[in-house]
Amino acid sequence: MSEATRVLLDESRIPRHWYNVLADLPAPPPPPLHPGTLQPVGPDDLAPLFPAELIGQEVCTDRFVPIPDGVRDVYRLWRPTPLIRARRLERSLGTPARIYYKYEGGSPSGSHKPNTAVPQAYYNAREGVRRLTTETGAGQWGSSLAFACAQYGLDCEVWMVRASYDQKPHRRSLMRVYGATVHPSPSPETVSGSKILAEDPDCPGSLGIAISEAVEVAAAAPDTRYALGSVLNHVLLHQTVIGEEAIEQLAAFGEAPDLIVGCTGGGSNFAGLAFPFLREKLAGRMDPVIRAVEPEACPSLTRGVYTYDFGDAAGLTPLLKMHTLGHGFVPDPIHAGGLRYHGMSPLVSHLHELGLFEAVAKGQTECFEAGLRFARTEGIVPAPEPTHALAETVAEALRCRETGEPKVILTALCGHGHFDLAAYDRHLSGEMEDFALPQERIDTALEELPVT
Repeated sequence: MSEATRVLLDESRIPRHWYNVLADLPAPPPPPLHPGTLQPVGPDDLAPLFPAELIGQEVCTDRFVPIPDGVRDVYRLWRPTPLIRARRLERSLGTPARIYYKYEGGSPSGSHKPNTAVPQAYYNAREGVRRLTTETGAGQWGSSLAFACAQYGLDCEVWMVRASYDQKPHRRSLMRVYGATVHPSPSPETVSGSKILAEDPDCPGSLGIAISEAVEVAAAAPDTRYALGSVLNHVLLHQTVIGEEAIEQLAAFGEAPDLIVGCTGGGSNFAGLAFPFLREKLAGRMDPVIRAVEPEACPSLTRGVYTYDFGDAAGLTPLLKMHTLGHGFVPDPIHAGGLRYHGMSPLVSHLHELGLFEAVAKGQTECFEAGLRFARTEGIVPAPEPTHALAETVAEALRCRETGEPKVILTALCGHGHFDLAAYDRHLSGEMEDFALPQERIDTALEELPVT
C-alpha cells in the first residue's frame, strides 16, 4: 500500500476509449418505446433531437467506443483528474478504513459534467448543428454545455430549474460568461412552460419541466438539437473516463475497493465511477460492494416504481423503463438541485433490478454535515450533490471504527461547492431542514403514469 496522498496521471493516460457496460450485462435493458405506438424507438424517432453519432452510441453494444482526438484535445484542459486519499478525514473519524476520492471539481465548470458535454457538442458541430438546447438543475450541466459549445462555435440555450435559478445566481452568471442564454424554468418562452405557470405561477420547477421546455424548442428548429446531461446511455458512456482513470490510480496505491459509493440523481456520476469497476467485478477480478446514494426528498431508486414513464413532465420524450416517482412529480427545493429528477437512468435502473448494486437515501442535513467535515479536513468544499455520497462514506467509515474492518472505500467528489456557499450558510445558521416526503405525494404522481 502506497504512502502517497494522491496519484496524478500524465496527459498521455487520458483514456482513449469509453467503456460500454451493455457489452457485459447478463441481460439487456428494455428498449425506449414510442409513446404513440408503444414500439421500440428507432433512429428516425430520435433524429430531431440528437446527431447520428450519439443515436448510434445510445444503442451500441461494443465494449469500448473510441474517444475522438478532437474530444481528447479538450479533455486535456483538466484530465486526467486526481485520485486522493482522504487521510485527514480518516483521522478525524478515527477509522481503520482507507478512503479515496476521485476529484472532478478541477474541470472548467467545476464538476464531472464536461466529460459528456464536450463530446456532445463535438458530434453536433460535426453534423452542422448551429444551436443546442438543454435543461439544468444546479447549473453544473448548463455551465458545462455552455463551455463545450464555446469550444466548437455553437449557440447554447439553457432552461434552469427555477429553484436553482433563484438559489444559485452565480451558476447562471457562469453560463452567460461562456456565452449561453439562460431562462428560469418554467418559463413563458415555451408552450409547456406557459401552461405550468398558468396553473402555478410560483412553481419551483423540476428537471422534468426544464427538459420539456428544452426538447420543445429543439424539436421545432431544424438547426437545433437537444443535449441531456444525464440519464441516457450515451451520457453514462462518456462519464466512464472517471472510473477508467480511477482503476489505474487505485492500482498505483496498491489497493482494490471494498466499497464504491456514488451520489445519484439521473445516474451519470454514479455510472461514470462505478461501471468500469463493475466490469472488473463481473469478470471476477475484484469484488466491491457498489452503493448509490440519493436524496430522501427525491428517492426514485428507493421508493419509486420500475416501469415505463416519460423522461420529462410534459410527455414529449420517448417512454423509458426506469425507477420513477412519476413524471409529474415536483421535488421539494432541496439544495442538491442536480439530484431533483423524478426518474433514474434506465441503464442504472436495469442494473439495480439485476441486483448489481445497492441504494440508500439521505436527508440533506446529514449530507451537509458530511460536507462540512470534509471541507474542514480535506480543504475542498463539496457541491451539495456529492455530499450524499460523502455522508454514506462517513457512515461506513464509522461502522468500520466499530467493527475494526480496514475497508477500502472509493467515492467520486463530482464537483466543488464554490457556487453553493449560500446553502452552507443556511445549514450553518440552522435554517436548513429535511423534507419528509409523504407517500401520498408519490402515489398521486404515480397515478399519471402512461398506460403501456
